[in-house]
Amino acid sequence: MAKGKDVRIRVILECISCVRKDTNKESTGISRYSTQKNRHNTPGQLELRKFCRYCRKHTTHNEIKK
Repeated sequence: MAKGKDVRIRVILECISCVRKDTNKESTGISRYSTQKNRHNTPGQLELRKFCRYCRKHTTHNEIKK
């Protein structure tokens, strides 16, 4: 049996407020998380609220291209 594309893929989530500020003076970097998503259940981009250690608050993290 031939195996097709994997259903579960690894994605990287990036903080959108750090990216918009272009890593402002008080921020030292961009918060990123890696996770998995099911390609069939969520065909669009994944968007989750996660804690950003650079902004020091919960912000929206969007899926980015590898």
